[in-house]
Amino acid sequence: MSAVSHHPPVAEFIDWLETPAGNYIKRWEQQKISRLVSNVFGFRAIQIGLPSWNLLEANRIPYRGHSYSWPQDPQKPAVNVYAEPEYLPFESQSIDLLILPHVLEGSNSPHQVLREAERVLMPEGRVVISGFNPWSLWGLHDRIPGLDPICPTPAHMQVSLARLKDWFKLLSFELDRGNFGCYAPPCLSDAWLSRWSFLEAAGDRWWPVCGAVYVVSAVKRVARVRLVDPGWKRGAQRFPAGALHTPRKRPATNTNAQGKSAASNAQKTKG
Repeated sequence: MSAVSHHPPVAEFIDWLETPAGNYIKRWEQQKISRLVSNVFGFRAIQIGLPSWNLLEANRIPYRGHSYSWPQDPQKPAVNVYAEPEYLPFESQSIDLLILPHVLEGSNSPHQVLREAERVLMPEGRVVISGFNPWSLWGLHDRIPGLDPICPTPAHMQVSLARLKDWFKLLSFELDRGNFGCYAPPCLSDAWLSRWSFLEAAGDRWWPVCGAVYVVSAVKRVARVRLVDPGWKRGAQRFPAGALHTPRKRPATNTNAQGKSAASNAQKTKG
């Protein structure tokens, strides 16, 4: 597959991860995703996007690869596959684990990305998705006119968890586990982020849906259909001909006529 053209928004996101706010988000997501994927087994695991950020390091699946939408700096680690997330170059039902870090919010067709994930995953395969929460303090900050946005993706492109759950229902995904996190107000320095660190425990307890980001895990469920063997038609031939006999129905008789006939026979006998 030929490499596609450079994608500036993705490059900006990679640069943003090196800022204090980006490192704050990155540390939390790395911890949560590592816990979700550490006990996922199979043969193939793929991370879509952000190859310089290895989210599969805690997983023990033999083949772990990356799919990326544009060639990166040759000095950085090589990428396995160049492809757009809306059109993955993998066979149907060939992947056991798929990780989508902030992929949906960076796509113009996030629902198509999720459909592709459902197509390439094996039955009982797992997808792990991370994204910005548009209803957090960070999302509200980006919606206020005149303020510089703090998130690398616009608030109107961020996919809420409620919307993601609706898409799961339309496809064959069953939500397994999930977490909100990063409750500090939008800050651009490590010093201020550290001052607000006490909100992590309080936010997780009192207002969990207000976290700046979320990580969810979903499993692909496929209904099993049992095919009936054509041999069931031959079951009736086990009984020999005539083994099943249906008795004939006796004709109805007129009790009044029988009574008159018996009386006339009695008179003839007396005579």
